Amino acid sequence: MTITLKNKDTLIIDDFKLKCCLGKGGLKKNKMEGDYSTPIGEFEIGKLYWRADRVKKPDTKLICKKIKKNMGWCTDIKNKSYNKEIKINNKVKHEKLYRKDFKYNYFIVLKYNYKKTIKGKGSAIFIHLTKNYYKTAGCLALVEKDFLILAKLTNKKSKIIIN
Repeated sequence: MTITLKNKDTLIIDDFKLKCCLGKGGLKKNKMEGDYSTPIGEFEIGKLYWRADRVKKPDTKLICKKIKKNMGWCTDIKNKSYNKEIKINNKVKHEKLYRKDFKYNYFIVLKYNYKKTIKGKGSAIFIHLTKNYYKTAGCLALVEKDFLILAKLTNKKSKIIIN
């Protein structure tokens, strides 16, 4: 199963065309930490995270993980856990996963800069939720109903092509 980004605002998966938004910095082949761009390339799909206190576990073949209050994603280029899920530590720069807003009620990890992590190449690239299609800090975002369609159609062998 392959998901393809087309025209910078549409994810195509099977016969579905899902409106999306991407990073304020546009698409970049040489993404860097903090540049607000969405990376170009072909990436594996990682785990689906969800806020069990707000939404139900989605119908998906992806590995799912409940978001807890102490969960973060390391964005600290000096830390060995860069671009990995961590337990929040105020000494380490991180993206908080248990957010006050709705954006991470559901999200899927894109395995960008993930296996052989290069510090400074970018971290915390997710497919998450949006209500207004405003540009993101580098992620892809969908409205909830479209996210749930995507989650149902994908599995752990799925890939996403961003170009």
